[in-house]
Amino acid sequence: SVRSAYSYPMTAVASLCAKLEMELAQLDGEDAATFMADLGLVELAAGSVIRQSYDLTGLISFLTAGEDEVRAWPIVRGEKAPGAAGVIHSDLEKGFIRAEVVAYDDLISTGSMAEARKRGMLRQEGRNYTVLDGDILNILFSR
Repeated sequence: SVRSAYSYPMTAVASLCAKLEMELAQLDGEDAATFMADLGLVELAAGSVIRQSYDLTGLISFLTAGEDEVRAWPIVRGEKAPGAAGVIHSDLEKGFIRAEVVAYDDLISTGSMAEARKRGMLRQEGRNYTVLDGDILNILFSR
């Protein structure tokens, strides 16, 4: 198999059917999900390749969310909150006070940061907090 032929350390193999990926990309969300379920697919190849790339390089992503934008920021697994803030801007790292943190799944289940805060799912974390994959951060800092 292809996987055994390329089983070198720090490598991964992803197999995909480009035509199928193209067809799935052209379907709306519900039709694509049904088609994928019928085929026994859990995720598209692009997601698998990105996930494997992150795993191999030791990266994770945290998110920031504003009214107009949600953005993912790659950081090295094990990074502390001030270092993660520094990925956004060096001033955020220098003036780091604390981070408001909510897990991705908690935000999705509550529907908003306000509701997550109301239900006690929004945590205040300090300088020693290790950022987790999928954390949503609001960085509080001084200038």
